Amino acid sequence: MDSANALAVFEGKKIRKLWHSEEWWFSVVDIVEALTESVDAKDYWYRLKVREKESSGIELSTICRQLKLQSSDSKFYETDCINTEGAFRIIQSIPSPKAEPFKLWLARVGYERVQEIENPELAQARMKEIYRQKGYSDEWIEKRVRGIAVRNELTGEWKKRGAEEHTEFAILTNEITKATFGKNVKEYKEFKGLEKPNQNLRDHMDDLELILTMLGEATTTRFTKDRDSQEFPVLKKDAKEGGEVAGSTRKDIEQKLGKSIVSSDNYLKENEKNKRLSNKIKKELK
Repeated sequence: MDSANALAVFEGKKIRKLWHSEEWWFSVVDIVEALTESVDAKDYWYRLKVREKESSGIELSTICRQLKLQSSDSKFYETDCINTEGAFRIIQSIPSPKAEPFKLWLARVGYERVQEIENPELAQARMKEIYRQKGYSDEWIEKRVRGIAVRNELTGEWKKRGAEEHTEFAILTNEITKATFGKNVKEYKEFKGLEKPNQNLRDHMDDLELILTMLGEATTTRFTKDRDSQEFPVLKKDAKEGGEVAGSTRKDIEQKLGKSIVSSDNYLKENEKNKRLSNKIKKELK
């Protein structure tokens, strides 16, 4: 859901994309797989470059750029990426009945992003609608959207103050999560039964978990700004202490409730439970 680094979907195929230098860049291998359904899209891309060079003398790799995209193992790797103009050029080299629909899809994706830059509320509205279609309540969606804004403010401060994206951001996030909930992100995902690397932990949190996550991150942002913290070791201290504030709040709530609020429930389980209940009601009404 990150507007700067996200997935798009074309006819059920996921296309990794990255907003870079004021335009979208797409994974070439993902485009090749979407158009050809090749079992080895990397090999197809390699052979396509060789064939194009031999037939027209054009080096397709010269219109690509190596950018870091997230792989299935959750790590980020340098990946051949192409902008919209370059994507149209590559499509011309791939014989596929999906070429024309893909061109229309590309044009629409690019246009939507331009609209969202001019009016950020459009991006937020689109995100809310996606969550609604998945079955989330409006109350939960509002908290999730607010959490994204809090998160973006924090990562913006981290970036300005010398933290490296991906590696150090992940460590800092773990500090906050561990201090808030007693589990790092990986442990928390395992606790909730989330197995796929691309499953976002926050999409499986309940209201209180989201609120505590926001508290930990907002407090960390305040510490970092007020202390004018610089560089990773100091930012790590801020993250730990920000998480401890949220963790203290969690423990206070749990003491009064008499039970833990760190929930093993996730949206997938709840959605499946709701489906079973809905099917049961439908059967009883027949």
